[in-house]
Amino acid sequence: MRFVDQCRVKVAAGPGGNGCAAFRRERFIPFGGPAGGDGGRGADIVFEGDEGLSTLLEFVHTAVVTSPRGEHGSGKDQHGRGGTDRVERVPVGTQVFDEESGKLVGDITAHGQQLIVAKGGRGGRGNLHFATPEDRAPRRAEEGEPGEMRTLRLELKILADVGLLGFPNVGKSTFVASVSAARPRVADYPFTTLVPMLGVVWIGGGPRAGGTSFVVADIPGLVPGASEGVGLGTRFLRHVERTRALLHLVTLDPGEGRDPVKDYVALREELTKYQPELAARPEVVALSKGDLTDVRDAYPALKRRFKRKGVELRLVSAATRDGLDALVSELFTTVKDERESGR
Repeated sequence: MRFVDQCRVKVAAGPGGNGCAAFRRERFIPFGGPAGGDGGRGADIVFEGDEGLSTLLEFVHTAVVTSPRGEHGSGKDQHGRGGTDRVERVPVGTQVFDEESGKLVGDITAHGQQLIVAKGGRGGRGNLHFATPEDRAPRRAEEGEPGEMRTLRLELKILADVGLLGFPNVGKSTFVASVSAARPRVADYPFTTLVPMLGVVWIGGGPRAGGTSFVVADIPGLVPGASEGVGLGTRFLRHVERTRALLHLVTLDPGEGRDPVKDYVALREELTKYQPELAARPEVVALSKGDLTDVRDAYPALKRRFKRKGVELRLVSAATRDGLDALVSELFTTVKDERESGR
C-alpha cells in the first residue's frame, strides 16, 4: 500500500432542513393554529482515530467529503429527522489543520478518538415558533442553515517511543527487524527504507507472558540539509516529533568516505535546525555492524572520540545480536523514565 502522510481534503457538512409553514386541519376547528414542524439538523463530519490504519491514501482520491442534510419539517408538528453523522477513519497520529487559517483543528492521538471537523447546519424553525398575540396564523418559516464547508490539511505523525536516526545504509532496517516482528525491506544500498516503519519491541516475553513493550520508528535515512527539505527530510523528521527518545546509529562506510563522528554531529545539527526541543530529547548512540572486523577494530578509537563530546558509544551487531539485548534494555529504561515523568 502506498504511504501518504500529508494531503488536503475538502469537507462539506450537510445543511439543516427547512422549517414548515402549515396549519391544523381538523373537523370542527375552522381556524386551527400553526402546526409546521422544524427542520432536522444537518449531519456533522467526524474523523475517528483507527490504529489499524497507517496511511492517508484514501483521502488523496477524494474530491470532497460530504454528509447528509437534515429532513424538512412537515405539517402536524412533525419535525424533520436529523442527518446521520459521517464518520471517516484516519490513522492514529493525524493532525488536522484548517488550510485557510493554518490553525490546528485537532490532534487525533488515540484509537476511537473522534474529532468534529465540519458541523452540520441548524434546522429551520416551523411557523409554530412565530405565532404572537397579534399574528396567530404566521405563514413564515425558516430555511435550514448551510453546513460548514472548509479545506483541511491532514498531516500524519506516527506515534513511537523511540525514533531511529542515521545516515542511509547504517543498518536501521536490520536493527528493527532484529529486535521486533517488523519486516522492513533490507538491502545493501542507500535509501532502502522509503517510508517510516514501526516495530514493537517486547521486554520480558510477549503479551501473554506479561511482558512490556515499546515502539521503535525506523525513519528513512537523513542527509545534510534534511531540516530544509533536502531528500524529503522535513517529511521524515516530522515522524520523530512525538518520540520520547532517539537512537542514533552510526557506522563505518569507507565507500562513501564518511566519518561516524562527523555523521553524528551533522545529524544533531539537522535536528537542532528543525526543532531544538527535539534535539534535547534523551538519546542513545550506537556503532552498528559490529560483526565486521574493520568496525570492531575502529571501535576503541571511535569510543574515545565520542567520549570527548560527552557521548557514550555502544557497539552492536544486528546480525550476531552482540550488544543488542543491552541496548534494548537501555532504551526501555529511558522510555520508561520518560513515560513516568509524563513526557
